[in-house]
Amino acid sequence: MSVGNEFQRQALATHVAQRMAGPAQAILGFQELLLEQARDLGLIHMLADLERIGAAARQLNGLIDGLIDDKANCPEGEEAEAEARLRHDLRTPLNAIIGYSEMILEEAEELHPHTLKEDLGVILAAAAELLKQVDAIAGLSRRGAIEALRQPRDQAGLDAAELERLLFRAKHDAWPDQGGRVLVVDDVASNRDLLSRRLRREGHRVVTADSGRSALARLTDDEFDLILLDILMPDMNGIEVLSRLKAENRWRHVPVIMISGLNEVAAVARCIEAGADDYLTKPFNPILLRARINSTLEKKRWLDREHRYLEQIETEKRRADTLIHAILPDQIVARLQGGEEIIADRFEEVSILFADIVGFSPIAARLPPSDLVRRLDRMFSKFDLLTEQHHVEKIKTIGDAYMAACGIPEPSADHADRIVALGKSMLESLQDTVPDGDRFRVRIGIHSGPVVAGLIGRLRFVYDVWGETVNIASRLESQGVADSVQISEATRRALRGQWALKPRCALDLKGIGRIETYLVQ
Repeated sequence: MSVGNEFQRQALATHVAQRMAGPAQAILGFQELLLEQARDLGLIHMLADLERIGAAARQLNGLIDGLIDDKANCPEGEEAEAEARLRHDLRTPLNAIIGYSEMILEEAEELHPHTLKEDLGVILAAAAELLKQVDAIAGLSRRGAIEALRQPRDQAGLDAAELERLLFRAKHDAWPDQGGRVLVVDDVASNRDLLSRRLRREGHRVVTADSGRSALARLTDDEFDLILLDILMPDMNGIEVLSRLKAENRWRHVPVIMISGLNEVAAVARCIEAGADDYLTKPFNPILLRARINSTLEKKRWLDREHRYLEQIETEKRRADTLIHAILPDQIVARLQGGEEIIADRFEEVSILFADIVGFSPIAARLPPSDLVRRLDRMFSKFDLLTEQHHVEKIKTIGDAYMAACGIPEPSADHADRIVALGKSMLESLQDTVPDGDRFRVRIGIHSGPVVAGLIGRLRFVYDVWGETVNIASRLESQGVADSVQISEATRRALRGQWALKPRCALDLKGIGRIETYLVQ
């Protein structure tokens, strides 16, 4: 029989055994329940037959558990004889189970028609199902059974040929050659050498350590994609090393496969609980070793990609946060992030500043566009820095005009003093920047009073200010004096510090009336 057909035959045998295991275990389970019921009901005369059913059920389960091993170890040419013997061995306990169950059922119907009948019916049904499965064992070594494997899945129940193709396809399909940097930690030199040579043949770059402390030292100086860590080492056992690795942020993400001669479930569970990604027992199966290592490395690569993507997302988030903080006041950003959709407030005491370049249109017509934009950018950048220094909120630029406010979004008792100080600093920042004939000359107007401030827009947010106070400040600027700060009577009354002010005149503003004005010296 060819290797392919042998695998398919064993696959079918395994499938049959798995289908038989369920009914066989059910028989044993219900036999135990029947024993308890019979004792509770005082049916002592039934106990012997129930015990015989239990013995036959245990024999049956043992045969099914050994089905694969018995057939796999069968010498070539003796498969048919082995199958006949197996069918005989399986039928023997089944016949006993069916016979004794039917006898007990007859007695149970006479004495207790409803007490034991249902459970006995389950046992008999399971036994009948098993008899059908026993017939499926016939001819597993013959060509007809192999051909049956190629039937549609709903007829044969198992597509063993497809299973074989998936399990044993070409190596380059199953395991892509992507080597990693591996640290092998084992106190036995021969183990280190064997693992290192095998891993290097698979394309991995290998570094070894002969103890737990040596491994930690290696990790301090280098980076690895995977650690193969022995458990039994004299200076520091593998569990202790694993705990150290998972306790350190710099090593926590490095996958660890524990390697050991211990194959107890408790040892495996302890390692997994401590953070190990896998567990391999010595001596290694080369195919299993390769599959486990490549699988762990592939998982590490995906985690690394995820980590890089998260870092990129965090970088973009910080960039977006920086941008939005540059556009909006910090308090408004916090309210937006807190879920507020409509942000609008009324403030009773606010000072508004407008600054505008005198004679800007002729200058713009004379200068090349790049020079004009560069000079505007330089001037407005200076103004932005000054607003930060004086704790004044920049509102916006409108062409060659600059608008700022103090007292929003947080009320401030010295709003007038701070915005007047800003105006003087803005004028000073323009001195000696370029020759007098080309430098920008600015008018500044300031007024104080109540305003409404809020956030508008969806695609491009703007924190803006509205009200009569804004309009008056704009008029004071437009009717001001070049290289001077003009303030209103309301702003003068709001000042708390000592300022040198020069009365200028009373301006008659349309819709507002006469307003006394002053120039800040």
